[in-house]
Amino acid sequence: MSDAKGFQPWMERNIWGLLVVLALVLSVGGIVEIVPLFYLKGTQEASRFPEIVWDKAGKEPIVQVTYQRDEEGEIARDEDGKPIVVEMKSNWVAGDGVRPYTALELAGRDIYQREGCYLCHSQQVRPFRDERERYGHYSLASESMFDHPFQWGSKRTGPDLARVGGRYSDDWHRVHLMNPRDVVPESNMPAFPWLAKNMLDGNEIAKHMRAQNTLIKLTCNGCETYTEEQIAAAPKELEGKTELDALVAYLQNLGTAIKTKR
Repeated sequence: MSDAKGFQPWMERNIWGLLVVLALVLSVGGIVEIVPLFYLKGTQEASRFPEIVWDKAGKEPIVQVTYQRDEEGEIARDEDGKPIVVEMKSNWVAGDGVRPYTALELAGRDIYQREGCYLCHSQQVRPFRDERERYGHYSLASESMFDHPFQWGSKRTGPDLARVGGRYSDDWHRVHLMNPRDVVPESNMPAFPWLAKNMLDGNEIAKHMRAQNTLIKLTCNGCETYTEEQIAAAPKELEGKTELDALVAYLQNLGTAIKTKR
């Protein structure tokens, strides 16, 4: 048995001492890496290239809802007391810049997390040649400015999804989620048939949007948040939609905010 003396041999034999030293080292390393992110203006690309962020965020709703009006100019309602919608259109198109999620996309993101999709799929294209050739432009920090929590991930049982938006049709995604083997025979991804049966709760998503506002204000100084008009219109946007619709909308939005070349 070794009679070596000194700090390291003592620490190797003393589990509590080892834990204290590890805690100190990890704390210092974490502080050095994390603290600068709170005051460095150049942390996100948007500070140097403001065009990365949608310039109408906070000024115009992402989804414009037009309601039917009665003779007095008030919003007309149906027999159940719900506002009658005449038209719903998007004021944002792919490439216009990073923006908060729509109500439908945010609901899809919640489902993405609930079903554990992040355990097998990353959302972070690294700046390596092989990844850029397969997935497209490497991920930018500003693309995650409205993600709470972010979905970068660290494991790829399945492919990276950072730029999956627009790569496949809505119908392809629906079939793939219902039974992955129907479109990718060798896939080991589980099926999610219940998503097509579960309806979305419009009142619940309004709470999530307000929670996102709180998180955005805390982590992104100056970032636009959801307006009360957008929150009020959220239940109507989700009316008649299933969890499958929401998840497809979320996936189709990934990687489409900025203009990139493959």
